Amino acid sequence: MNTIEITRYFADDIIFSHQCDNNNNKITVEEAIKAGVSLAGVNLSGADLGGASLSGANLSGASLSGANLSGASLVDANLAGADLSRASLVDADLSGVNLACAYLSRADLSGADLSGAYLACADLSSANLSRVSLAGVNLSGANLSGANLSDANLSRASLVDANLAGADLSGADFSRADFSGANLSGALIRVGNVSRWII
Repeated sequence: MNTIEITRYFADDIIFSHQCDNNNNKITVEEAIKAGVSLAGVNLSGADLGGASLSGANLSGASLSGANLSGASLVDANLAGADLSRASLVDADLSGVNLACAYLSRADLSGADLSGAYLACADLSSANLSRVSLAGVNLSGANLSGANLSDANLSRASLVDANLAGADLSGADFSRADFSGANLSGALIRVGNVSRWII
């Protein structure tokens, strides 16, 4: 029997403990969610949660830096203020997720579904968002500087006052997106078959 404990990020208090044969982080976190435990502020840095079912979880303020969340389901989860820097969220289902003011610098979200997500003031600097669905998403005030948004769907997205300096927007669909007040200096946008840097 293997016991795994989940602790708060800034304290050592144990908020959930699970024991079973062949136990791992994914099993323990899923059991905590099934039990209705709030995972706000927990320390899951570097955890392997690939393919986990985390829909509806409260992970606000949690530390998930460097975690593997590839293929995970986080539908309608609360990740406001969470640290997901350098995390892998490849092909994850993040539809309806709250990522307000979350830290996703250098995270890999390629192929993820972020439709209906809330990303106002999120830090996505140098993040990989290629082929991501951001249709209708609120990215107002978000930091997307140096981000890879190639072939992303940004249709109807709100990018009001967002920082897209040096971002790669080649092949992205930004029809009816709102770029009011956005910083696009140095961004790469493909027009037809021609890629252009905005100076």
